[in-house]
Amino acid sequence: MNENKNMEFMQIAMKYLPEAQEKLKASGIDFSMDLIEPFMGMFLNVMNEAYELGKKEAQQTAE
Repeated sequence: MNENKNMEFMQIAMKYLPEAQEKLKASGIDFSMDLIEPFMGMFLNVMNEAYELGKKEAQQTAE
């Protein structure tokens, strides 16, 4: 996956970061970037897979 897509996905994640922080805090979990960092890799994997799935479906529809 190209770096531009990963940057777009990270921008999406950062858009929702304040909401995630609130939910973690409400659950009694202290939020830190050290805590969230391992999940960002997983997030990128999920977003890349979803992107590829959507791309494949769009190509099949176009045929």
